[in-house]
Formats: sequence, C-alpha cells, structure tokens
Amino acid sequence: MSFFRRPDYQSDVTQFINQMKEQKPTVEAGQRYGRSLLWDKNVDRDLQSEFRAARVPQKPYVYQTGNE
Repeated sequence: MSFFRRPDYQSDVTQFINQMKEQKPTVEAGQRYGRSLLWDKNVDRDLQSEFRAARVPQKPYVYQTGNE
C-alpha cells in the first residue's frame, strides 16, 4: 500500500455525479441516446470516396474572381 494514497477519496464532483445517477437512473441512457443521434453514424465509404473525387480544388487566393 502506498504511503501517499488517500483511502476511498472522492472529489465533490464525483460525489455529485454518483448521487445524481442514483436519483435519476435514466440519465446515462439518455446521454447514450443523444450521442447516437449526433455521432454514431454509419458511413457509406463508396459515397465518401465519390464526394472526395468530385471536389473542386481551391484557388490559392480565395477572393480573386478570375476576371482580373
């Protein structure tokens, strides 16, 4: 056992989160659902490669119209 270890120490934030999870057990499931809406997407690799191939290269100076 380490001399510097604080036995069973939990910060105030950790205690708050644990207490909130005990009071509202559906919070974690709601977080996972929200994440799935925004981040967990199935990517069509063929479509992505077509998008990359169809890109138009950007000019070195973006604001130049080409008429000059």
